[in-house]
Amino acid sequence: MKGFFKNTRFKIILSVIALVLVGALIAGAAGRAETAQSAVVGTVFAPAHYVAKKVSNGIDRVFGNLKGDSEYEKEIANLRNQLSEYKAKLADYENIKKQNELYKDFLELKEDNPDYKFEKASVIARDSADIYKSFTISKGSLSGIKEGNAVLYSSALVGVVEKVYPDYSVVRTILDSSFNVSAYELVSGEISYVTGNGKLASEGKCKMANLSSSTNVAYGSIICTAGIGGTIPKGLVIGTVSSVEEEATNISSYAVIVPEVDIDDITDCMVVKDF
Repeated sequence: MKGFFKNTRFKIILSVIALVLVGALIAGAAGRAETAQSAVVGTVFAPAHYVAKKVSNGIDRVFGNLKGDSEYEKEIANLRNQLSEYKAKLADYENIKKQNELYKDFLELKEDNPDYKFEKASVIARDSADIYKSFTISKGSLSGIKEGNAVLYSSALVGVVEKVYPDYSVVRTILDSSFNVSAYELVSGEISYVTGNGKLASEGKCKMANLSSSTNVAYGSIICTAGIGGTIPKGLVIGTVSSVEEEATNISSYAVIVPEVDIDDITDCMVVKDF
């Protein structure tokens, strides 16, 4: 708006207005009668009156548009606020939906395994530099959490408790190369173990290692925990096989597993304290 008062058009408008005022003064001095002088003045300043009228109408339109723009901007601001509110409600709805799904699956797991003791926890931090996607949960030793406890989302295994503090714990995920758990293929019952490595972890995957070249594990196979060793319950879903590959260092094979749960999406989990 400041530029409008400084530009050439505004200066011309001021000049025209000044010219009109001078003409008005001259006309007043000449009197109301139709004299030769007043006729000349009227003739000279008639275009100026016309221009002044147009300028006046233009100014009215400018300020009218400015008022309209102001109302328009207010309306846009109101719509943006409403959109923000709707987005917040949608986020709340999605969170509630996820929690309902978690509790539903948890209750089914609890009914099938009444001896399990669970502790619900929230994900409160993630290590962005860790390719294995370890995360921190909101419960620790004060809630009965111990190292080695299985961490679940629904009925799927996502990792184990690695470090325990009084009011929080760090979880090592199934993508970690230092993680391993006995596992079996659901249909054939073939047993081996699941672990992670850096290359697969970057793709959000892990592997069922040490399979024979004649393995029954194939694309689409469902891999579950075998419960050998007694540290992690049997029958927890780990994921689904996406391919079977040959090991580069020996004659064995391994199955690439897509985890049942995307670890990046986990906001809440269940810790199996005892079973």
